[in-house]
Amino acid sequence: MERTMDWARLPYFLAVARTGSLRAAAETVGGTHATVDRNLKALEATYGVRLFDRSKSGLSLTSAGAALVPMAEAAEDAVIAGRRRLQGLDREASGTVRLSVPTPFGSLILPEILARFARAYPEIELDIAVTNRIEDITRSETDVSVRVAFHVDDDVVGRKVLDYAVGLYASPAYLDRSFAQAGPKGEGLQWVGWGSSTSEAEWVRDSPFPKAALRYKVRSPSMIVHMTRAGLGMSYLPHWVAHDVPDLVPVPGTDFKLDRAIWLLLHSDLQRTTRVRLLVDHLAAELRKLRPVFLGPLA
Repeated sequence: MERTMDWARLPYFLAVARTGSLRAAAETVGGTHATVDRNLKALEATYGVRLFDRSKSGLSLTSAGAALVPMAEAAEDAVIAGRRRLQGLDREASGTVRLSVPTPFGSLILPEILARFARAYPEIELDIAVTNRIEDITRSETDVSVRVAFHVDDDVVGRKVLDYAVGLYASPAYLDRSFAQAGPKGEGLQWVGWGSSTSEAEWVRDSPFPKAALRYKVRSPSMIVHMTRAGLGMSYLPHWVAHDVPDLVPVPGTDFKLDRAIWLLLHSDLQRTTRVRLLVDHLAAELRKLRPVFLGPLA
C-alpha cells in the first residue's frame, strides 16, 4: 500500500529537482513548502535513501536522486499522455480549454474575438493565461497557445496563421521636438528597445538610425508601446499594435518589413477534441480576417 503512494509523491520530487527550493517547488505544484518537504521525506523513507542534500543555498540532488529523475519524468510523461488521450476522445462542445496568449494580444486583439467565440459556444469555458513566458504544451501547462515566432520547433501541432509587419514608430510630439534637429544617422535621437537582448547592437546598427542612443531598455512589450507613445523615443512596433494605439505615427523616411509570424499551437492528442478544435479554428479564421491590420502597407 505504501508503495502506491510513490505516484502521489513524485510530482513533489520533480518540482524540487527542477527548482532546487522547497518554496519554489511549492509554487509550481500549488502547495506549501511544508507539504513539499513532508512528501520528500516520506519518499526518502520509502526508498531508504537520501534524494537531496540540504543546505542554506537550497536542495541539490544526491546520486540516488539524480538516478530517480529520468524514471520520475517517464512516469510524469505517461500520466500526461494518458490524460491527453482521454481528453482527445471528447466530442462535446463543452468543458474548459486553457489558452495562453502574449500580453499585447490579451489587451488589443483577442477580447472581441473571444467574445464572438463565447456567444457561439456558451458551454465552452476558457482559462486564459496572458504571459510572455512560453508555456509548455508538452508538459500540459496549456492546451492552446498563441505564439509569435519566426518558426516553431516544439513537438506540437503548429498552425501558422499569418505574418505581420513591423515599422518604426514615434509620437508626433517626439518627432516635432527631435527629428528635424537629428543627424542623418540618428544622432540626437533615442531608442526605446527590448531589455537585456543580446542582439541590441545588431538591430540598432542595421536600422536607419545607427547613431541613435539606446537609452531605454524595457522588458515589457506593453510598456515599450506606452513609453513610445509618451514621447520618450522611437521603437520598432508591429503595425497591428500601433493601429490600435493613438498618438503613434511612422517615423518619416522609414519602411515596413515582415517580421515574425503568428502561430496557433496545440498538442497532437488534443486536435481531435471538439472544444479545442473549435477554439483553434475560430482563432485562425478571426485572425486571418485582420490580415490588413497585421500587414499594414505590405498587405
